Amino acid sequence: MYRIVNRKKLLMTQVADAIGYAMRRMLRRPIASGETGLLDPSSVKRILVIRTAYIGDVVMTLPILKPLKQRFPDARISFMTSSDAASLLKNNPYVDEVLEVNPFWFYSGKRWDWLRSLRSWRRCRFDLIIEARGDIRDLLFLVFLLRAGRKVSYAVGGGGFVLTDIVSHPRINHRVNYHLDLVKYLDCDVDPDNLEWDIYETAEETDCIRRILAEAGIPSSFWCAHPGSRLPLKRWMNERYAETFDRISETTGLPLVLLGTRGDAGNIQAICRLLKQRPYCLIGKLGLRELSGVIRRACLLVCNDSAPMHIAALVKTPTVALFGPSKSSQTGPFSPVARVVETPCMCRERCDEHACSNRGYHHCMKSIAVNDVVQSALELWKQTASFRQ
Repeated sequence: MYRIVNRKKLLMTQVADAIGYAMRRMLRRPIASGETGLLDPSSVKRILVIRTAYIGDVVMTLPILKPLKQRFPDARISFMTSSDAASLLKNNPYVDEVLEVNPFWFYSGKRWDWLRSLRSWRRCRFDLIIEARGDIRDLLFLVFLLRAGRKVSYAVGGGGFVLTDIVSHPRINHRVNYHLDLVKYLDCDVDPDNLEWDIYETAEETDCIRRILAEAGIPSSFWCAHPGSRLPLKRWMNERYAETFDRISETTGLPLVLLGTRGDAGNIQAICRLLKQRPYCLIGKLGLRELSGVIRRACLLVCNDSAPMHIAALVKTPTVALFGPSKSSQTGPFSPVARVVETPCMCRERCDEHACSNRGYHHCMKSIAVNDVVQSALELWKQTASFRQ
């Protein structure tokens, strides 16, 4: 079962798979496919986890690391990811090495950089490679070209002919569980109610974040909003953001801290011109780890489906997330202190999130009412009062 929405990509993947599996049969190389991929832990010395894109998806991969380390305590675990996401792994007790790569099929990186990196990595031999996305491009241009005794992933995005083990995935589930199923296949012990995933803050970073907040004049109690998103279709309307932000600040009495990248500055400036109350702005002033630290200290985060939403789930900050074209059942905040605001849209199941094919353009976001967001935010803020103390 493929999990590819775009018809052109699906057709290209089916053609590539037909050729790949045919060649595999000619070479008579079997593929394991089942419920468990048992390995003797003592025989596994080097493990490579690959999750290159995007930051939010890398965050949702982090819960697999502790079970993996517990199952293979003597193994050196390397994590391959993009340079944007690499800092998420800093100080992580379950990762021994971070390998940075910006794949040209996801990012506008130079192909020669990818080739040079690949050349050095090919000198290594891994006992186990886990490709966590299940994407034919990662499988062909990374996994296939690296040396390993076992290569484990899904075939839902094509490229299963590259693997030694295809993990069965008959259902659609949340992306965190999607990743956890990979290590369950390897007989790792997973307790979904007691996951350990975090961005492990150092003492120096704690001091740095306190200094950032103090220099900006931000009080100890505040709430955050992140109105940006990597994909334009996931963004709400500026005037609705402004009304929502004013109403939340007026009711809670808390100051607003606006978060975003330099690329979000234009939209956020437009929102600020509509606000009655002047917010604190940290736009473009925070690295990924500082962003995590600020969100960790906030009483509430209101945002779109974005990387900060997943970071908030990880650091257990109460979150209200607005969902339009994306599917909250798969990529919603994986947190007991989060709420999703969305409206039913028949086109959501077949949307690739890059282009809107609905007759009522952007209906999924335009149909979200200010009252629904404000009500969700205020109810969550009241419910988590004891949690914050």
